[in-house]
Amino acid sequence: MLKALIVDDESPARRRLIRLLTPMVEAGRLSIEAEAQDGVEALEALKKKRFDLLFLDVQMPELTGFEVLERVPEDRRPVVIFTTAYDEYAVKAFEANAVDYLLKPIDKERLEQAVSRAERLLGKPEDRADNDNRFNVLLDWLDEQAEEPGGGRKTSDGDYLKQLSVPYRDRLIIVPVDRIVAAEVRDGITRLVVLDEHHSGATRSTEYIVSYKLEQLESNLDPEKFMRVHRSSIVQLQCIREMISWFSGRYKLVLTGGHEVIASRERSKVLRQKMTI
Repeated sequence: MLKALIVDDESPARRRLIRLLTPMVEAGRLSIEAEAQDGVEALEALKKKRFDLLFLDVQMPELTGFEVLERVPEDRRPVVIFTTAYDEYAVKAFEANAVDYLLKPIDKERLEQAVSRAERLLGKPEDRADNDNRFNVLLDWLDEQAEEPGGGRKTSDGDYLKQLSVPYRDRLIIVPVDRIVAAEVRDGITRLVVLDEHHSGATRSTEYIVSYKLEQLESNLDPEKFMRVHRSSIVQLQCIREMISWFSGRYKLVLTGGHEVIASRERSKVLRQKMTI
């Protein structure tokens, strides 16, 4: 019997999926062990318990389905069935890399095919290993879709940014660039992770939502100090406190203040050289 986790930020979608899975539950093929309504809850569930099968929405607040899986060690990652409303082009990419998917609204027959495939993968270790490799290819493909790091372009006065303004409640806060730990895009929103000014020990940080695009920030930040480490993340190099080996040649970066970022495989190679490891 497969132990399943369902992750979707829309409760009607979770209820529909559970309803479609009920005959399989009654037949003793799987059990629905837990549900999560966003990527953060999904990560917590995956840390606490091992699951055989993961029904994972792609587009969710805070962390996308891909970002969730990038944070799960390969030896703890369940067989994944994506649930997605992505367009045909993205679906073809899923197919090409043999990662199963269910296009919303989920079709009963298509669900049966996906679960049967998961059962076969879990029954044959060699097939499971091949599926993991193909999933890593998908992550690499997604990384390649991001623009190549721009390397930084100087502002009109010949210097890189020294400070920028961020909205906070009814005012604008001026943030020195050297206090920026990271810039990330999550759920289509750019967020700055900034060291708390009143904690010289750099043990705390605050997140601000900003209107800048990641490409704008990358173009105006000094490339000697900042690096695009992922399609959705920029980090300040001197704020990297730990580089933890992750799966498929990636690194998990632990930054000042405890914030964590996953670097893509190609960017991990460059980062390793930059940090002279």
